[in-house]
Amino acid sequence: MSPQKSKVLVTGATGYIAGWCIIYLLEAGYQVRGTVRELSSSEELKQSLKPYTSRAEDLELVQADLMDDDGWDKAVAGCDFVLHIASPFPLEIPEDEEILIRPAVDGTKRVLAASARNGVRRVVHTSSIAAVSSGQPDQNRTFTEVDWSKLNGNIDPYPKSKTLAEQTAWKFMQDLPSDHPMELVVINPGYVLGPVLSNREITSMALHRMMMAGGLPGITRMKLNLVDVRDIAQAHLAALTTAGAAGQRFICVTGGMFLPEVAKILSKRFKPLGYRIPRIVFPSAIVRFYGLFNRLVRENTKSLGEDPVFDSSKASNVLNWQTYPLEKTIVDMGESLIEHSVV
Repeated sequence: MSPQKSKVLVTGATGYIAGWCIIYLLEAGYQVRGTVRELSSSEELKQSLKPYTSRAEDLELVQADLMDDDGWDKAVAGCDFVLHIASPFPLEIPEDEEILIRPAVDGTKRVLAASARNGVRRVVHTSSIAAVSSGQPDQNRTFTEVDWSKLNGNIDPYPKSKTLAEQTAWKFMQDLPSDHPMELVVINPGYVLGPVLSNREITSMALHRMMMAGGLPGITRMKLNLVDVRDIAQAHLAALTTAGAAGQRFICVTGGMFLPEVAKILSKRFKPLGYRIPRIVFPSAIVRFYGLFNRLVRENTKSLGEDPVFDSSKASNVLNWQTYPLEKTIVDMGESLIEHSVV
C-alpha cells in the first residue's frame, strides 16, 4: 500500500517525538491523524510544524485521552497504522507512581483494543531503553533487546511505567486470536535530543536549558545514551512498513556520552555567543551527599559513574536505521532553543 493511500494515527500529537514523526509522515505522503487532549491546541501545533513541512494543514486532529475510553474508536477508524507515542514523561518524579503508570498502561490497552477492533494493520509502540536496563544490578555491560528492566529491582516510577506499558502491549498481542492480522513493533529510544519545534516545555529540553541558561554551577559525571529525535522519527516510519520488523522490539541509541563531553560540545559552539556553559565537574561523592537533602538531585543522579552500553545493531540491520552524529544532535538542539527563545 502506497503512503498516499495509507492513513496513520499518531497518539499524543503535541509531543516531542510525535511532532517529528508527523513531519516525516506528511513529507512521505501519508494521510496523518493525531490525537490531542484538547482541540484548542490544534492551531499552535500546526504552526510549529509549518517550517518543516508544506503539508501541516493536512494534519487531522481528534480529541482523545489515555485515561478515557471515549474517542479512541473514532480516532483509529479508517487508519491502516498507529504510532502509539503518548505517555507521561515528567521532569520531576511524582510521589505517587500511579500518576505515571495508570495512563501509560491503561492508555496502551485502550489504543491497542481500539486498533484491533477497527482493522489497523500494524501498531508501532514507543517504549524506551528505560524498559530494557532499569533495575538491573549490573549497569556496566551491553544491553540488547533480550534484556528487560527488573520491576522488583531499584526502579523509579518512569522506567516502571514504560516497562509495564510495553509488557502490556506484548501481552495484548499474545492474547489476540491466532488469526488476527494486527501486528506490533516496539521502538526503544535512548535519551532523546535534537531540535525542538516550539518553546513549549518538554522534559527533553531541560538539561540543555539548564546548561545554557547560566544558572548551573557545575555538572556531574553521568552518562547519557543519546539519540536524535529525527532519527527516532525515521525509525518509526521504517517500523511501519518493514516486513521483518513485525513482532520485534528495537533499541535505538546512537551512542553514549558523559555530561562533561556534552558540555564541551556546547561550550565550543555557544560560548563565543555569550552562553556560559558549566565545565566544572563535581565529584560523585559530593553530588550523592547533596542528594541526601535534595530529592530531585537524588532521583536524577542515581546512575553516576555507571557505563551501560546499548546495542542498536538490530535496528540498523532490520530497519536500515542510520543516525546523525551526536555532536550535530547536541548543537542543533541548542540552536533550536535559541531560535525559540527558550534560552
